[in-house]
Amino acid sequence: MAHTPTGPRIPPLEPPYDPTTKTMLDKWMPPNSGMEPLALFRTFGVHDDLASRMRPLGAGILGHGRVEPRLREVMIHRTCALCGAEYEWGVHAVGFAKPLGFTDAQLFSTVHGSAEDPVWSQDEALVFRLADELYATNGVGDELFAALSALFSPDQILELVITAGWYRTISYVINTARVELEEWAPRFPLG
Repeated sequence: MAHTPTGPRIPPLEPPYDPTTKTMLDKWMPPNSGMEPLALFRTFGVHDDLASRMRPLGAGILGHGRVEPRLREVMIHRTCALCGAEYEWGVHAVGFAKPLGFTDAQLFSTVHGSAEDPVWSQDEALVFRLADELYATNGVGDELFAALSALFSPDQILELVITAGWYRTISYVINTARVELEEWAPRFPLG
């Protein structure tokens, strides 16, 4: 389910923000970014109490993980692509993938490719496979788990699985609320 031009179903908060809302939204954004809070965060703000409980997990995945950031982004991009969350895929392409050195071919693969694409290292391909299997089966088979265990510690495997689940949840919010794309974020590449 990709973005539709019908507008948001759950409109995000709009400025001017009351002081409590502004403080909450500032916590979601990178320090001193100077950017308007993302539409997704402003949508979360519709339920301020829930948003305050969601932020620590999201921030922990992005800022305090035990998984290498490139591998985390393979998981995030592939999960968002599988879920049709073009909004989050595009935000992460600009904010994380490009700064981490992802190529256009790698970003294309996250939407239209497979773990067998030659653009992926062994570790990246394994994470790509994990994203696919989690999405398709809501679990991990013995063969893939053995391959993961040969390269990753148990805490890293758990983190990858939680990252996939978190971004599937984010995708549900984006697709249900119909969060409108950020003007500066790319769309899914054409296949």
